[in-house]
Amino acid sequence: MAGGEVAAVTLRGVSKTYRPPQKRPYLAITDIDLDIPTGRFVSVVGPSGCGKSTLLSLVSGLLPPTTGEVTLNGTPVREVRTDLGFIFQRDALLPWRTVRENVALPLRFRGRSDRARVEEWITRVGLAPFADNYPHELSGGMRKRAQLAQSLVADPAVLLMDEPFSALDVQTRNLMENELLTLWGASGKTVLFITHDLEEAIALSDEIVVMTAGPGRIKARYTVDLPRPRNVTEIRFSPAFATIYEHAWNDLRDEVERSYQRSLQRS
Repeated sequence: MAGGEVAAVTLRGVSKTYRPPQKRPYLAITDIDLDIPTGRFVSVVGPSGCGKSTLLSLVSGLLPPTTGEVTLNGTPVREVRTDLGFIFQRDALLPWRTVRENVALPLRFRGRSDRARVEEWITRVGLAPFADNYPHELSGGMRKRAQLAQSLVADPAVLLMDEPFSALDVQTRNLMENELLTLWGASGKTVLFITHDLEEAIALSDEIVVMTAGPGRIKARYTVDLPRPRNVTEIRFSPAFATIYEHAWNDLRDEVERSYQRSLQRS
């Protein structure tokens, strides 16, 4: 990194081969070299099966790399890391616990109790009137807000997000994207965001990483030089947005087509 700065996330020569029982091994990602500076919002896009979610599992320590090394804030990832937040596509809220209890869980897992901080984050995501509600009593957008509070309450340095808004309707999705940008802008966290949606990636990010069809490699990286703060709906009408989209889509389209052709050959 420039000036001797330590990247928040670094991958060097990383590959991952899965070896499922009674099936042939398959290479998910290979030759990944990636630096994510502290405080940056970086999105990864690519066709289905290119290893986007595998990247998050390696950074979090949920999976070990087959080759190469992953470091988080300068420390090699050797086990599941508790100093980051992880938001999945599906709800990770415990259905038998209230919003307040769910948000407090990361602190409890670390042996901490900080009711004031829990209440602060519930308020920051706009759920104070619903703190005693259970997940099934909330809308999809409200559950995502609860997950954001749950992921940020323990003040992680890095936030990993795996297509967190893909199941939401368009209007709710845009609201949640703007909510995320507001919370991220105030926190200075490093975000690694996985999405299939190139428009979403551009609207949110400082940088986009385009991956090839599997086994996934990094094909291209694009700096998103758009002003902040942003409104994810309005920024899509910017000429600069259209230019970034055109260049990135040319790379992504080729890989989507390649992935589709491979799927036809296997069927």
